[in-house]
Amino acid sequence: MCGLAGYYSKEKVFTKSDLEKMSASLVHRGPDADGFFEHEGLGFIHRRLSIIDLSEAANQPMFSADGNHVIIFNGEIYNYLEIRAKLETEKGVKFKTNGDTEVILEAFVHYGETFVNMLNGMYAMAIYNQLNGELFIYRDRMGIKPLYYYWQDGNLAFASELKAIKTVSDKISLNINKAAINEFLHLGYIPEPHSIYNEVKKLPSGSYLKADGKSIKIKKYWNVNEQVKSNVLTDETQAKEQLKELLFSSVRYRMISDVPYGTFLSGGIDSTTVTAISQQISDQPVKTFTIRLDDAKFNEADHAKKIAEYLGTDHHEYTVTEKDAIELVDEITDRYDEPYADSSAIPTMLVSKMARQNVTMTLSGDGGDELFFGYGAYQWAKRLDSSLVKALRKPAAFGFSQMNNRFKRIARVFDYETESTKKSHIFSQEQYFFTRQQIRDFLKPEWREEIKLKETFSELPRDLTAMEQQALFDLNYYLKDDLLVKVDRASMKYSLETRVPVLDYRIVEFALNLSPDLKIKDGQTKYLLKQVLYDLVPKKYFDRPKWGFSVPLAKWLKSNLKYLVDEYLSQEMTEKCGVLNYAEIEKLKKSFFAGEDNLYNRIWLIILLHKWLSSS
Repeated sequence: MCGLAGYYSKEKVFTKSDLEKMSASLVHRGPDADGFFEHEGLGFIHRRLSIIDLSEAANQPMFSADGNHVIIFNGEIYNYLEIRAKLETEKGVKFKTNGDTEVILEAFVHYGETFVNMLNGMYAMAIYNQLNGELFIYRDRMGIKPLYYYWQDGNLAFASELKAIKTVSDKISLNINKAAINEFLHLGYIPEPHSIYNEVKKLPSGSYLKADGKSIKIKKYWNVNEQVKSNVLTDETQAKEQLKELLFSSVRYRMISDVPYGTFLSGGIDSTTVTAISQQISDQPVKTFTIRLDDAKFNEADHAKKIAEYLGTDHHEYTVTEKDAIELVDEITDRYDEPYADSSAIPTMLVSKMARQNVTMTLSGDGGDELFFGYGAYQWAKRLDSSLVKALRKPAAFGFSQMNNRFKRIARVFDYETESTKKSHIFSQEQYFFTRQQIRDFLKPEWREEIKLKETFSELPRDLTAMEQQALFDLNYYLKDDLLVKVDRASMKYSLETRVPVLDYRIVEFALNLSPDLKIKDGQTKYLLKQVLYDLVPKKYFDRPKWGFSVPLAKWLKSNLKYLVDEYLSQEMTEKCGVLNYAEIEKLKKSFFAGEDNLYNRIWLIILLHKWLSSS
């Protein structure tokens, strides 16, 4: 795992000192080595976190055997040994290193730009051909690894994190993206291809950018929607065997490492599945990591400990206080570079910090909820698809809005604007964020922009159920631009690599074409995934309510974090930022402190937005 950045400008707008600034901003992503490359208006920097082949020979930028191509690479290619063998057999390539970077580069040289279809891994990379001046920038299928790029007036800059591009802000223009602010208030994150700046985009997942110094072209090589087939797998026995085989293959791939590794273990279905398979494959106890928050309501540490004891892992549990967690609040703005509201980033940073004291690489269970229907939002999608609910939802919403807080929340879910915006609305209200209408009320007129997201899937070869559509929406947006962003920034803050076995593209393709009846059966969510897990860990360990990996934010905002409300939701700060209407903020604060605790995430959104605006 590493950090990379670079530029390409035939006008030679950028200089070596710009590369040095970019490199310094990404040192946390790669403390083991740094490297530079310049050639006719192009510049590369690479920060290395050594995971496979720890020798200096594997440092980057790396040159191809023919000397014509150079690469910078962030990520891991899990099937690189198979690709290496193919290159040795078919092309007679002689390798100098034992790592995956050299294999990728030679695969590009010998198989061309579509070589990326051979890869199983997580990656962002740039490859430059010194002979013809072509630059290729790739991002993995699921968007696990980040890649931002700036493009204006023939000048290209790119980086693993937005902060590296901002280091050259004296050479480029950056203007706030109004559409991104609307999206942030609705979703709590900024979805691709947008960033908080108009001139900077996120390279879409499953895509590559081709540049020649004059123009850029973006091509899609893998699209999650296009993996949906006309038929689904309905045979439970066959499906379970296939899923088990895929999971074991994926975890085995991701255990390839030349450094110590472990797993995040929350005690939930996904992390336990990954941990149990890892332990079964390993010839020694796998290191597992859990944090214990001192607020028992949000604590799964006891469950994780029991599972670790059953599996025989080398378990590490760290107790963190409310003070430990609150001290990281200020890190969110700096770490995530743009408005980002997922407060579970705080415990994720804490467990990453603790894990890094023992290992350099971890496995995480992200992806299971989206692939196997683990979220309550999917149940809401099914309810709202009912003809009766569609006919009565408006009067029902009004009636519920006159009742207590729990029913007011239900009223908001019922009150979506159109069928074409229902999926984002369900997500937004499940997370207690702003509806589209509320955003229009809160934003000043000059900041209002239509929220445009892909929420219909009529072009697919089969009709998806409402639950399948909601899950596909999450795969396209929430998973990629919230959850994976959270894990990447939180872990890389401490120079810790995190791999996500459940998001192996083969498992994603399998799950997309698995019958919904095997994802939820007899009221049991994640049904098929659980059947695989129960062969490894007895079911009795999971007979308990599910808790998310979260913090008691509503309580904190009324106590230890109230100073943030006082500062960032003040009239003075609101007028300074100039984006929101203070009258609406005042009403929101009054309702929240009068007992409507479910408004906490809206308070949090405004704090983070104003915090970012006031510091940028």
